[in-house]
Amino acid sequence: MNLLEAMRIYVRVVERESISGAARDLNIGQPAASERIERLEKYLGCRLLLRSARAFNCTPEGLTFYERSKRILHAVEQAVAEVSSDRQDLKGTIRIAAPHCFGETVVPEALTRVRAAYPQLDLELVLNDRIVDLVTEGVDISFRLGQLGEGAFIARQLGQVGRVLVAAPDYLSRHGPITGPADLVNHPFIRVQGMFGAEQLPLRYMEAVVESAPIRTAVRTSHWRPMYEMILSGAGIGVLEEPACVEALAAGRLVRILPAFEVLPFDLNILTQAQRPVPPRVRMIVAMLRKCTSDILERVHVDCGEVTSRLEELPDDEVSALLTPSLRA
Repeated sequence: MNLLEAMRIYVRVVERESISGAARDLNIGQPAASERIERLEKYLGCRLLLRSARAFNCTPEGLTFYERSKRILHAVEQAVAEVSSDRQDLKGTIRIAAPHCFGETVVPEALTRVRAAYPQLDLELVLNDRIVDLVTEGVDISFRLGQLGEGAFIARQLGQVGRVLVAAPDYLSRHGPITGPADLVNHPFIRVQGMFGAEQLPLRYMEAVVESAPIRTAVRTSHWRPMYEMILSGAGIGVLEEPACVEALAAGRLVRILPAFEVLPFDLNILTQAQRPVPPRVRMIVAMLRKCTSDILERVHVDCGEVTSRLEELPDDEVSALLTPSLRA
């Protein structure tokens, strides 16, 4: 029996709480993974896992073996990385978690760059707006927006993801311009569940003063895309992350409301499990993701800023005509 291989399978099974999930991660069949676990238990002379229709737990011996195996596997990976001169040989599967909007608009380009650099590496992207526990979900790397929350992890700050208060030109042509924060409450607000639930929108003016503007939620969604489509169709106003709306802003399909005010951005961190040392392949991918993600966000932020700058440079009557075309008659 290849003990290291069996340990690797066992560790992934424990972290995923699923033999089938671990098998997919490791590109082996589920029967083969089950057979390796059974052979490992026979070799050790003890039960490692307790499985039933609704439960999946480690025995006390299984938990001890998991912790020791993980340390051994990390040490092996580090030893291989230290003597290997060809990074193109980086192999295996890395599981990455991200929130839906960020994961759908920014992460694909970042992962494309990673795959170009490490073509033999397999990547699995998991999108979820709830806070993911890296260990219980079997996740190697997680992008997290906003508050870090609790848990055992190592966090590295990547910067911020800007947010923009927007509406469709057609909506403003029908309902009139929004000239100040106090006007927002008079317009149907569309938002993702969990955002601005207190019916207050924090706005920053001149990079210093923060005030909360009252809003009136008309539609709540569990995913950012329906919110985006409804705002685009003129159903109301709302706040979108910059990567989600930069193209629509540039094309004039959306316009920024109250450009003198800034919606507070999200802090962005990249998380890895709290194990030390961090496995070399995870450390290498984190370093690359930090670089390319920061580049993408900076490009998007500049593009959004250029759209706003073009509006601010126009005479007031031209801006009004752009935002309220039906009033020109």
